[in-house]
Amino acid sequence: MNKIVSKKEFSPLVTQIEVEAPLIARARKAGHFVIVKVDEKGERIPLTISAADTEKGTITLVVQKVGLSSNKLCKLNVGDELADLVGPLGKATHIDKFGTVVCAGGGVGVAPLLPIVQAMKAAGNRVISVLAARNKDLIILEDEIRASSDEVIIMTDDGSYGQQGLVTNGIEAIIQREKVDMCVAIGPAIMMKFVSLLTKKYEVPTVASLNTIMVDGTGMCGGCRVSVGGQTKFVCVDGPEFDAHQVDWDGMMMRMGSYKEYEKEEMKKLG
Repeated sequence: MNKIVSKKEFSPLVTQIEVEAPLIARARKAGHFVIVKVDEKGERIPLTISAADTEKGTITLVVQKVGLSSNKLCKLNVGDELADLVGPLGKATHIDKFGTVVCAGGGVGVAPLLPIVQAMKAAGNRVISVLAARNKDLIILEDEIRASSDEVIIMTDDGSYGQQGLVTNGIEAIIQREKVDMCVAIGPAIMMKFVSLLTKKYEVPTVASLNTIMVDGTGMCGGCRVSVGGQTKFVCVDGPEFDAHQVDWDGMMMRMGSYKEYEKEEMKKLG
């Protein structure tokens, strides 16, 4: 059993928990995720590791309330234990000294982006981070991102913080003023699609994390299959990161909508 040692609510819908998991903390790398089960009868939830503390033997996860299981997870408190925690899973992010790297995160996508920002900076890159959300209250982990970035640009839909506009506006402004060697994008599928279209136009290599489509996390269920470069891939075992310019974004978003009706029925159980 893995005990929750700290909890922080970023907003009514987004919660950060720190969990005891010494073996995972030592082995994890940027891009890795874990599978969480809240209780014995609960479903498996894939969550990217946003931080790890090897001295404390803990990992940090950021959870967005979407369905029944994520709501149950966010209701747990310090001292409560998870039924199961397995990881690290997936392929780690390819970290290299590329030059100037733009790291773009939308909403809770900033959580899995954080270890990539830290690793890219440690590898000697110039890191420019672009954080985007609907409003100021939904910008998360800003201080942690700033600590490992040469520059941080904030974009909000309503202009309540930073600059008003979409994440693509911030990225394009950077590309137009200086050479960008690599872009990493993590966030809602629609956001990553338009980041991909933008960077493809400017011929900037781009990696996107498709962690939002994962279900089982081991390649057994097939729920996370996507087309990448015309080939079928399983996000949880072949990814979760892929060449964004090769992803069939429309096909992925169609698949993501497959479970909405089931999720609505499960949510009714919360009362």
